[in-house]
Amino acid sequence: MNLFKQNTDKTTFQPLAERMRPEFLSDIVGQEHITGKKSFLYSALSKKKIFSFLLWGPPGCGKTSIARASARECDYHFEQLSAVLSGVSDLRKVLDESCERLFTFKKKTVLFVDEIHRFSKSQQDAFLKHVEEGLVTLIGATTENPSFEIISPLLSRLRVFKLKPLPQKAVEKILKKAVTDPEKGIGFTEIEISDEIISIIARSGEGDLRLALNNLEAVSSYSVYTGRKKIEQSDLQEIFGEKNLKYDKSGDNHFDLISAFHKSLRGSDPDAALYWMERMLSSGEDPFYIIRRMVAVASEDIGNADPQALVIALSAKEAYRFMGDPEGKLALAQAVIYLATAPKSNKSYIALRKAEKIVRKNKSFEVPNHLRNAPTKLMKELGYKKDYKYPHDYEYGFVKQKYLPEELKNEKFYDPSDYGYESIIKKRLDFWKKK
Repeated sequence: MNLFKQNTDKTTFQPLAERMRPEFLSDIVGQEHITGKKSFLYSALSKKKIFSFLLWGPPGCGKTSIARASARECDYHFEQLSAVLSGVSDLRKVLDESCERLFTFKKKTVLFVDEIHRFSKSQQDAFLKHVEEGLVTLIGATTENPSFEIISPLLSRLRVFKLKPLPQKAVEKILKKAVTDPEKGIGFTEIEISDEIISIIARSGEGDLRLALNNLEAVSSYSVYTGRKKIEQSDLQEIFGEKNLKYDKSGDNHFDLISAFHKSLRGSDPDAALYWMERMLSSGEDPFYIIRRMVAVASEDIGNADPQALVIALSAKEAYRFMGDPEGKLALAQAVIYLATAPKSNKSYIALRKAEKIVRKNKSFEVPNHLRNAPTKLMKELGYKKDYKYPHDYEYGFVKQKYLPEELKNEKFYDPSDYGYESIIKKRLDFWKKK
């Protein structure tokens, strides 16, 4: 054996996430709406036809893999640029080489530009001629809304595909494959990782497969350095700390905490609501899962007692999306305090449930003739819209008129409370009732 012989295989030095990158479109998981056999992209590539497009999605969701697989499927030369690291000179060099390759070797090029939104307007302008004339096929990747970050002339020449954070099951599938694969993965280490540990590592990525694979690689390195073949949850806590490890997003504790949070908001306790929110956030819960519950509280437990509550909850979502951590968390706290201290009413919730029950029982009640649309002479002759009273022609913009089907004329779904703004709604309904 030559002790000085070096392994020159470049994969030896590649991160696990790079080694596990799928080669073909059919190998990509979690983005079936884009890469599945029924998708537009799959259909085009299967016919060896490719076009310029933009991949918009969060980190680690498969943008680079889709770009590389697309080029491979059509046997195109693949060039990659990072808008963060590349300038105009780099871009022009690649474009010139692509043109020379096309005319000299008849080899077409896919130019993949990662973080394309980082290019300035003038840099983005440089693509237009080459994309328009088909000299290169441009595939861009961005984590930002292309409507605001990509110039209109370029965006109009690209088909936009919206990617999603990878679902938990898809990430687990790749991690399990990495654990058992002795060539591309870490199977050569003979590490033992249970499905439970795989699930925890998958959750740590929060939809980012690259991050999850990096975390798995850290676990593998820990196993090699310590000599521990079987990984326990206590080992994960030593590697990563407490965050994301004790909080099982699919277990009882997950539902207990969100339940405590919801009930604290409903029960008008801002201190408890803030505490439970922070418990979840510090344990790695998806902030948007918490925000969705806040929006639910605004409609279900506050309703029209304070219609502004729904606006506040949705504004908190946009503020967090715009700022991220840590500043965005303050917007969540502000909204939580507002929701907890707002007047409460579940009358909208009760009204909806009553309407749902009636509709489930009988969906076939006829629309009264005076409420029907009458765009044709025949419909008018049939009595459609006849005797309809236009409310704006009457005092206060209101006139008594039947709007429910005849069989439901005595039904009442919404009965406003005496709290907050709903008390004003109640007075208004009582006033109209007496007219």
